[in-house]
Parts: sequence; C-alpha cells; structure tokens
Amino acid sequence: MTTAQAFSVDGRRVLVVGGARSGVAAAELLVRRGASVTLTDLREHIDDEGRLRSAGVELELGIHRDGAFTGADLIVTSPGVPWRHPALEAARRAGVPVIGELELAWRWLRGRVVAITGTKGKSTTTTLTGRMLQAGGHRVLVGGNIGDALSAQVDDSTEDTIHVVEASSFQLEASETFRPWIAVLLNFSPDHLDRHAAVEEYEAAKRRIFANQTADDWAVLNADDPNTLRMADGAARRLLFSMRAPLADGVTVQGDTIVRRSGDGAQPLVPLSSIRLLGPHLVADVLAAASIASLAGVNAVAMTRAVEGFTGLEHALEPVGEVGGVRFVNDSKATNIEAARRAIESFGDGLVVILGGRYKGGDFGDLRPPLAARGATVIAIGEARPLIHAALDAVVAVHDAEDMSSAVRTAFASAAPGRTVVLAPACSSFDMFHDYAERGRAFREEVQRLEEAWSSTREQ
Repeated sequence: MTTAQAFSVDGRRVLVVGGARSGVAAAELLVRRGASVTLTDLREHIDDEGRLRSAGVELELGIHRDGAFTGADLIVTSPGVPWRHPALEAARRAGVPVIGELELAWRWLRGRVVAITGTKGKSTTTTLTGRMLQAGGHRVLVGGNIGDALSAQVDDSTEDTIHVVEASSFQLEASETFRPWIAVLLNFSPDHLDRHAAVEEYEAAKRRIFANQTADDWAVLNADDPNTLRMADGAARRLLFSMRAPLADGVTVQGDTIVRRSGDGAQPLVPLSSIRLLGPHLVADVLAAASIASLAGVNAVAMTRAVEGFTGLEHALEPVGEVGGVRFVNDSKATNIEAARRAIESFGDGLVVILGGRYKGGDFGDLRPPLAARGATVIAIGEARPLIHAALDAVVAVHDAEDMSSAVRTAFASAAPGRTVVLAPACSSFDMFHDYAERGRAFREEVQRLEEAWSSTREQ
C-alpha cells in the first residue's frame, strides 16, 4: 500500500528526539533496520533505558546537543516534541531531513491504513473501528496515538493487515508521504493552542490526513460539522455520516437503526439499542466506525456484535462509582472546551462539573449555555481557575479546590442525590498530573475513598 518501500536507513546516523512511547518504538525499529541510533531527551532519566541500551541505542539524556541535531543524517521526532523546536529548525537549516514517528513507520508498512483524527472522539472511534473490522474477519492492528506506536507494528505488518491509526495533529504535522486508504475527520474545533501558534496551524496539521490521498482512497466526514467538509475539500471519494441530516447517500440514523443510504435504498447496519455508551455524542463515533467498517465490507451482524461488546474507554465518560445516590463519571480525556461541552450536554439538571488544569486554548464562555441550562455547579482546579472564574462566575456557582481529593469532596457536597458529578476538565493535566490517565485514576481513587468513608459513616 505504501509508496516508499525502498526507504532505507542502513548505515545512517539517525537521531530520535523524545524518549516516550513513540520515540522508544522508533529507536528500536531504526536499530533493527540497520541505523546507528541516538535517542535524546531533556529528562535526565526515561523509562526503558536498559532496554534501549541493550538494543544498541545510544542515549543522550538531560540535554539537547546542537551537534547531535545538525550532525545527523535523519531526525525522527516523537509527537510530544514541538515541530518548530529551535534545535529542529537548526537541523533543517543544515539540510537534515526531519520526520515524525508516524511518517517513519508508514514508510515501511505493508498493509492498508485507516487513519482517524478530530478534536474529540478519536480514541473511541479508533477502538470501535478495530473491533468491527476484527469481527468482520480482517487482520487488524490498532495503534498510533492510542495503544502501541505505529513503529511497534511495522514488523507485524502484512499485505492483508489493516492498521487502524489514531492520528493527532502533532503526528500529522510531521508527516510527508503518509497516505491513508480511509482518512476520517470526526470534527474540528480549536485545541492545542498552547502548542500550535494559531488555530490555522492546528487546522493545517489536521488537513494533512488528506494530503496524499488518491482517487482510490476514501474520506469519511461528519456532515453535522461543516468544518470537516471544508477541510476535506478536494477529496476524491467521500462517505458522509450524520446523526441529524437525512443523507441521501451516507451513514445516518433512520428510526432506531444506523443505516447506510444510497440510491439502492437503506442498508441496516447497527441498531441503536446495541449501543452501551454514555453520552449522545458518542453515537456519532459509532456512526463513524460503522462507516469505515461498511467501506471495508464488514456485514451488519459483525458490526452489531462489536458494538454490543463495547462499553467505552477508560477516562471517556466512564462511570466510576455512586455515593449516597450521587453518580460519578470520569471524562478526563475531555481535554478541550468542545469535549467538555459534549460531556456536560450528556447529563441533566443539577450537574456538578470538575473543570480545570493547564489551559490550552478556547473560550470557557462557550460552556455558559449548557451549564446554566442545567443549573450546574463548577468545581475549579489547577492553573486555569482564574480563567474559569472570569468566564463562569456570572452564570453558575464556581468553587475552588486545591487537589483532586478536595475537588471530589466539594463536588459531592454540592450534588443532590440522583444527580451526577463529572470530571470534564477542558484542559490538559500537566499542571497537576503526568497525563490525563493519571488524572482520571486519581479521580476514581478519590471517589473510592469517598465511598469507603461514606459506607463507614453509615454503618456507625
């Protein structure tokens, strides 16, 4: 499927920048392909140091040496490394090619690629797509921005493999020849403006998912989000999906069933009753996955079986407990304003929302209508607390919490029995936690502690 099977690094000096999951996978792959590999990271210690050294990777930790960048034959970046990092810019000026880990892996893949991007819903759609394709009898590997890095899949890639890849803007901006067979854009709204210079740069990165597609490829687009149609302008073949529009040609909801409509009529795909996910916006992710599976020839029975067995992802509208009649839901993956809005709209009156963390763009004012409509209460955490107060104090009660323990307890005290507390931060986690997963686990653990304390009090 790829066009760069002749790509070789044999005997070349390759610098891998970033020692997290993607960088480690890239370094190990490059060594296996005959490169002389150095991995550099500003941290003084990284996971897998022993494993990397055993594989023959030289490590430069705690520093980025200019000479290591300008003296390399090739540089491969992890998604967490800013694409315009000064050391990378110096290397480019010196004529050193710079590519991302996704691009590197793509150049050696043998199977077809389904790439899924968007501001919200990537992980759910990617995971469910993989399950649908597997249920339909395909050989599938799922990864990218979720699970295994794409570089870790290269050795297992065969002509009949379908790689289902979650692709972030950070990965796409570092791509050159990456060409998915099916490119999916779920939605688009401003995000990652702490990393991208402007929303236009963020959009340009997302657009790259379509850049190298040909007439043999597909673009799967959300007809309910006009941005996706605009951003895929020029795509040769489109399959639209919609929760609201009665598409004459595309995947939509008809009565109580997801169907694919065409000139030949409506083909039933998945009954809505089989969906086990919280939140109406997650139904759109099921439509997207069903659209992809339909293009891959998966039948309705296999799609439905996959949906029935899928109860959602950790940290994505994940129910984590109930205390004194108050339900607690973990949506730590809601790291931007749009994702938080969708989480809020999934629940009814009397909602309590834990918001905050490290601000990365967007307008908290966009949350006023759904919060006010529900008579919600907000518990503000992290660095973004002043911004949250400035945007929301006029419409809802906002209480501060210094840590997750106090956030959960303040939320519980603010919630009436029968109501819901949702962690939907609208921010990154890096001011208080290593990542969104650690934040979600901390929330779940505090709910469990609260439940134990509540049960103990009730027994006395």
